Amino acid sequence: MFIIFYRKIFFIISAFAVAAALVLMFSFGFNAGIDFTGGAILEAEYPGGRPDVGTLAEAVKKEFPDAIVQTAGEKGVFVRTRDLADPEHTKLLSALSLGGTAQVSEKQFNSIGPTIGRELRQKAWLAIAAVLLAIMCFIAFAFRKVSEPISSWRYGGITLVGLAHDIIIPAGLFAYLGKEVNSLFVVALLSILGISVHDKIVVFDRVRENLKLKISKSFEETVGKSLEQTFTRSVNTSLTTLFVLFALWFWGPASTRDFALLLFTGVAIGTYSSVFFATPLLVTLEKWQKQRA
Repeated sequence: MFIIFYRKIFFIISAFAVAAALVLMFSFGFNAGIDFTGGAILEAEYPGGRPDVGTLAEAVKKEFPDAIVQTAGEKGVFVRTRDLADPEHTKLLSALSLGGTAQVSEKQFNSIGPTIGRELRQKAWLAIAAVLLAIMCFIAFAFRKVSEPISSWRYGGITLVGLAHDIIIPAGLFAYLGKEVNSLFVVALLSILGISVHDKIVVFDRVRENLKLKISKSFEETVGKSLEQTFTRSVNTSLTTLFVLFALWFWGPASTRDFALLLFTGVAIGTYSSVFFATPLLVTLEKWQKQRA
């Protein structure tokens, strides 16, 4: 019951975190990858040992002034530049080989035009919006037999607010860290939505069952008891997921570390919001309805 009693403190914490995340997003912006902006990325490896990165960058920039050269492991490099045609692709490989003096092998190459990148970006936002809307409608339907004291569509609305809370904060962190936002970023956000809504439904469903059982005449007490009954289960389930994601972030390959970091943050925030934000919001909404009546 202490969560319900001190719910205003948790609301302030959530409001502060969301506001800070929005400020970070607008201040730093997102480091959009080639998936959304268009461009080319090439990963190359030097079996006999990587030459000096500064020398490689200088050779590449002579042909492609906008290129960015970064290290990849002990023997490889990443090169990001504008969209390249086949002849330019060959020219880039020649520059990386320092005119044939260094042995280089291409591990991967992706090139996306600006039009396709813009289309992918629009579809990514539409996918997130569609998932949020579908979740709200599903919960409103699933809780259709619950009408007192909170109607079913309000459960859906509160879930939607909680899910927005759960993806805004990790997105703000990514903007601050300057991490690349690409298709994996969208996949991670959609995964966070799926995991988070599952956690919220578990708590809300216990509230629904306890309302049917009429364990108390007070809605506030019913919600508090429901939280007590599901608290351990929610935390333990999330901890097992967090342990796996931490291992993937700490020991996993570099290509999945940002993905694991975003998921780790999202799952942690989602667990917090299910217990300390979304569920207490039911009580606040019920009291607001009483005051209006």
